[in-house]
Amino acid sequence: MIDNPLGGRDVQEWIGKTPNTPAPQRVIDRVFLRHKGRCHRSGLKIHAGDKWDVDHVKPLGLGGENRETNLAPILREEPHKEKTAEEVKMMRKADRMGRKFRGTWPKSKAQIKSRGFAKTRDI
Repeated sequence: MIDNPLGGRDVQEWIGKTPNTPAPQRVIDRVFLRHKGRCHRSGLKIHAGDKWDVDHVKPLGLGGENRETNLAPILREEPHKEKTAEEVKMMRKADRMGRKFRGTWPKSKAQIKSRGFAKTRDI
């Protein structure tokens, strides 16, 4: 149960059936009101006519859940693009580390060059 930002009784938290399930409009409205109409990334007030999205605070690819308490409003232009770029970078790194740990990362084909042995005698 979460507090209803509209006042009144508590409401059941929305949880998506799958990671791809979009949040219904009633949930988007509650998320917007819970964050007082502010972008969770930049802190700027979202005005009428501004383009904004509902964003997963902890991305699904890094273990976040598709549920109402993991959603927050974010301005579509700079803040959302920057956050997505950072998340993609982190997810790719986590994938590389996991593949190296499991041994499925391709081995390097480059040979390590050595300088050879030092000459100790003159012949």
